Amino acid sequence: MGNFQLYFEIGFKHIVNIGALDHILFMAAIALRYQFVDFKKLLIIVTAFTLGHAVTLALAIFHVIYLPKNWIEFLIAITIIITSFSNLFVKKFVYKGKFPPIYFFALFFGLIHGMGFATEFVALEGTGFSTALNLLYANIGIEIGQLFFVLIVLILSFICLNILKQNRREYILFTSGAIFGIALEMALLRLPF
Repeated sequence: MGNFQLYFEIGFKHIVNIGALDHILFMAAIALRYQFVDFKKLLIIVTAFTLGHAVTLALAIFHVIYLPKNWIEFLIAITIIITSFSNLFVKKFVYKGKFPPIYFFALFFGLIHGMGFATEFVALEGTGFSTALNLLYANIGIEIGQLFFVLIVLILSFICLNILKQNRREYILFTSGAIFGIALEMALLRLPF
Protein backbone atom coordinates (compact mmCIF):
# COMPACT_ATOMS: atom_id res chain seq x y z
CA MET A 1 0.00 0.00 0.00
CA GLY A 2 2.99 2.30 0.58
CA ASN A 3 3.89 2.40 -3.11
CA PHE A 4 0.29 3.11 -4.10
CA GLN A 5 0.06 6.07 -1.75
CA LEU A 6 3.48 7.42 -2.75
CA TYR A 7 2.94 7.21 -6.51
CA PHE A 8 -0.72 8.26 -6.32
CA GLU A 9 0.47 11.36 -4.48
CA ILE A 10 3.22 11.97 -7.05
CA GLY A 11 0.63 11.81 -9.85
CA PHE A 12 -1.88 13.95 -7.97
CA LYS A 13 0.73 16.59 -7.12
CA HIS A 14 1.92 16.59 -10.72
CA ILE A 15 -1.46 18.14 -11.54
CA VAL A 16 -2.54 19.92 -8.36
CA ASN A 17 0.28 22.33 -7.59
CA ILE A 18 1.22 25.84 -8.57
CA GLY A 19 4.08 24.56 -10.73
CA ALA A 20 1.63 22.66 -12.93
CA LEU A 21 0.40 25.78 -14.70
CA ASP A 22 0.44 24.06 -18.09
CA HIS A 23 -1.87 21.25 -16.89
CA ILE A 24 -4.08 23.71 -15.04
CA LEU A 25 -4.47 25.94 -18.10
CA PHE A 26 -5.11 22.97 -20.39
CA MET A 27 -7.76 21.46 -18.10
CA ALA A 28 -9.38 24.88 -17.63
CA ALA A 29 -9.52 25.42 -21.41
CA ILE A 30 -11.15 22.01 -21.82
CA ALA A 31 -13.59 22.36 -18.91
CA LEU A 32 -14.79 25.88 -19.80
CA ARG A 33 -17.04 24.48 -22.52
CA TYR A 34 -18.95 22.31 -20.08
CA GLN A 35 -21.33 22.57 -17.15
CA PHE A 36 -22.25 20.12 -14.39
CA VAL A 37 -24.91 18.50 -16.60
CA ASP A 38 -22.11 17.59 -19.03
CA PHE A 39 -19.93 15.91 -16.40
CA LYS A 40 -20.06 12.48 -18.08
CA LYS A 41 -18.71 13.95 -21.34
CA LEU A 42 -16.06 15.86 -19.43
CA LEU A 43 -15.07 12.68 -17.58
CA ILE A 44 -14.54 10.93 -20.94
CA ILE A 45 -12.42 13.84 -22.18
CA VAL A 46 -10.27 13.91 -19.04
CA THR A 47 -9.86 10.13 -19.17
CA ALA A 48 -8.88 10.27 -22.86
CA PHE A 49 -6.26 12.87 -21.95
CA THR A 50 -5.01 10.68 -19.08
CA LEU A 51 -4.79 7.65 -21.38
CA GLY A 52 -2.73 9.60 -23.89
CA HIS A 53 -0.60 10.95 -21.06
CA ALA A 54 -0.09 7.41 -19.69
CA VAL A 55 0.88 5.93 -23.07
CA THR A 56 3.67 8.38 -23.83
CA LEU A 57 4.77 8.47 -20.21
CA ALA A 58 5.25 4.69 -20.34
CA LEU A 59 6.90 4.80 -23.77
CA ALA A 60 9.29 7.52 -22.62
CA ILE A 61 10.11 5.78 -19.33
CA PHE A 62 10.91 2.53 -21.13
CA HIS A 63 13.00 4.47 -23.70
CA VAL A 64 10.78 3.63 -26.68
CA ILE A 65 10.36 7.29 -27.62
CA TYR A 66 12.38 10.38 -26.88
CA LEU A 67 11.87 14.05 -27.54
CA PRO A 68 14.12 16.77 -26.10
CA LYS A 69 12.58 18.47 -23.06
CA ASN A 70 12.67 21.92 -24.68
CA TRP A 71 10.51 20.62 -27.56
CA ILE A 72 8.10 18.89 -25.18
CA GLU A 73 7.62 22.06 -23.12
CA PHE A 74 7.06 24.09 -26.29
CA LEU A 75 4.53 21.58 -27.66
CA ILE A 76 2.66 21.51 -24.34
CA ALA A 77 2.20 25.28 -24.60
CA ILE A 78 0.98 24.82 -28.20
CA THR A 79 -1.71 22.33 -27.02
CA ILE A 80 -3.00 24.96 -24.61
CA ILE A 81 -3.01 27.60 -27.35
CA ILE A 82 -4.96 25.33 -29.72
CA THR A 83 -7.48 24.31 -27.05
CA SER A 84 -8.15 27.83 -25.80
CA PHE A 85 -8.20 29.20 -29.35
CA SER A 86 -10.78 26.59 -30.37
CA ASN A 87 -13.06 27.85 -27.58
CA LEU A 88 -13.11 31.27 -29.26
CA PHE A 89 -14.83 29.81 -32.31
CA VAL A 90 -17.25 27.30 -30.84
CA LYS A 91 -20.71 28.72 -31.51
CA LYS A 92 -22.69 25.81 -30.20
CA PHE A 93 -21.39 23.97 -27.16
CA VAL A 94 -23.35 20.78 -27.73
CA TYR A 95 -22.08 18.08 -30.07
CA LYS A 96 -24.64 15.45 -31.02
CA GLY A 97 -22.26 12.84 -32.45
CA LYS A 98 -21.19 9.74 -30.55
CA PHE A 99 -17.49 10.64 -30.57
CA PRO A 100 -16.96 14.41 -30.58
CA PRO A 101 -13.62 15.55 -32.03
CA ILE A 102 -12.65 16.91 -28.59
CA TYR A 103 -12.23 13.29 -27.37
CA PHE A 104 -9.54 12.68 -29.97
CA PHE A 105 -7.88 16.04 -29.38
CA ALA A 106 -7.71 15.28 -25.65
CA LEU A 107 -6.15 11.87 -26.36
CA PHE A 108 -3.62 13.34 -28.80
CA PHE A 109 -2.74 16.26 -26.54
CA GLY A 110 -2.39 13.82 -23.65
CA LEU A 111 0.28 12.06 -25.70
CA ILE A 112 2.27 15.30 -25.78
CA HIS A 113 1.78 16.16 -22.10
CA GLY A 114 2.80 12.64 -21.00
CA MET A 115 6.32 13.09 -22.28
CA GLY A 116 6.71 16.10 -20.01
CA PHE A 117 6.24 14.02 -16.85
CA ALA A 118 8.61 11.25 -17.97
CA THR A 119 11.86 12.91 -16.86
CA GLU A 120 10.43 13.60 -13.41
CA PHE A 121 9.16 10.04 -13.10
CA VAL A 122 12.41 8.43 -14.34
CA ALA A 123 14.35 10.38 -11.72
CA LEU A 124 12.38 8.48 -9.05
CA GLU A 125 12.33 5.13 -10.69
CA GLY A 126 14.24 2.76 -12.93
CA THR A 127 12.33 0.44 -15.23
CA GLY A 128 10.72 -2.95 -14.73
CA PHE A 129 7.52 -4.50 -13.38
CA SER A 130 7.46 -2.37 -10.25
CA THR A 131 7.89 0.68 -12.48
CA ALA A 132 4.85 -0.35 -14.54
CA LEU A 133 2.79 -0.79 -11.39
CA ASN A 134 4.00 2.50 -9.94
CA LEU A 135 3.19 4.14 -13.26
CA LEU A 136 -0.39 2.87 -12.92
CA TYR A 137 -0.60 4.33 -9.42
CA ALA A 138 0.77 7.67 -10.62
CA ASN A 139 -1.74 7.76 -13.49
CA ILE A 140 -4.60 7.15 -11.07
CA GLY A 141 -3.32 10.15 -9.10
CA ILE A 142 -3.10 12.19 -12.30
CA GLU A 143 -6.69 11.30 -13.24
CA ILE A 144 -8.03 12.19 -9.78
CA GLY A 145 -5.99 15.41 -9.76
CA GLN A 146 -7.39 16.42 -13.14
CA LEU A 147 -10.94 15.63 -12.05
CA PHE A 148 -10.36 17.66 -8.87
CA PHE A 149 -9.25 20.64 -10.91
CA VAL A 150 -12.08 20.22 -13.44
CA LEU A 151 -14.52 20.21 -10.52
CA ILE A 152 -13.06 23.55 -9.36
CA VAL A 153 -13.50 24.98 -12.88
CA LEU A 154 -17.11 23.72 -12.99
CA ILE A 155 -17.83 25.32 -9.61
CA LEU A 156 -16.30 28.64 -10.69
CA SER A 157 -18.24 28.48 -13.96
CA PHE A 158 -21.45 27.76 -12.05
CA ILE A 159 -20.84 30.77 -9.81
CA CYS A 160 -20.09 33.07 -12.77
CA LEU A 161 -22.94 31.84 -14.95
CA ASN A 162 -25.71 31.00 -12.49
CA ILE A 163 -25.10 33.25 -9.50
CA LEU A 164 -23.36 36.26 -11.05
CA LYS A 165 -25.44 35.82 -14.24
CA GLN A 166 -22.56 36.27 -16.67
CA ASN A 167 -23.27 35.59 -20.32
CA ARG A 168 -21.93 32.09 -21.07
CA ARG A 169 -20.45 32.96 -24.44
CA GLU A 170 -18.72 36.08 -23.09
CA TYR A 171 -17.44 34.16 -20.05
CA ILE A 172 -15.92 31.46 -22.25
CA LEU A 173 -14.47 34.00 -24.69
CA PHE A 174 -12.92 36.13 -21.93
CA THR A 175 -11.49 33.19 -19.97
CA SER A 176 -10.27 31.37 -23.08
CA GLY A 177 -8.68 34.59 -24.31
CA ALA A 178 -6.82 34.96 -21.01
CA ILE A 179 -5.64 31.33 -21.19
CA PHE A 180 -4.62 31.85 -24.81
CA GLY A 181 -2.55 34.91 -23.86
CA ILE A 182 -0.76 33.11 -21.03
CA ALA A 183 -0.11 30.05 -23.21
CA LEU A 184 1.18 32.21 -26.06
CA GLU A 185 3.68 33.82 -23.70
CA MET A 186 4.66 30.34 -22.44
CA ALA A 187 5.22 29.15 -26.02
CA LEU A 188 7.33 32.18 -26.90
CA LEU A 189 9.46 31.72 -23.78
CA ARG A 190 9.86 28.02 -24.57
CA LEU A 191 10.82 28.33 -28.24
CA PRO A 192 13.12 25.36 -28.88
CA PHE A 193 14.93 26.93 -31.80
